[in-house]
Amino acid sequence: MPEPSEMQRRVRLPAPGARVVVRYLIPSGQATDALGELLSADAQTVVVDGVRGIERIAVSTIVAAKEVPPRVPRRA
Repeated sequence: MPEPSEMQRRVRLPAPGARVVVRYLIPSGQATDALGELLSADAQTVVVDGVRGIERIAVSTIVAAKEVPPRVPRRA
């Protein structure tokens, strides 16, 4: 049985298509979030399609990640 990747030990991501929030570190050392649909995840990169567009996030920069509920529809 293969050993889990570093990301799999630190965070649990759902299958692609789910809505997620991923907190990761930017070069300044500050943390920021990507909120949107999980497009893919592998041992090196997590890809999220969010408000800022498609974000490719290096697994080594991820602090936390989780599935979140679907967006609430706007009222008329």
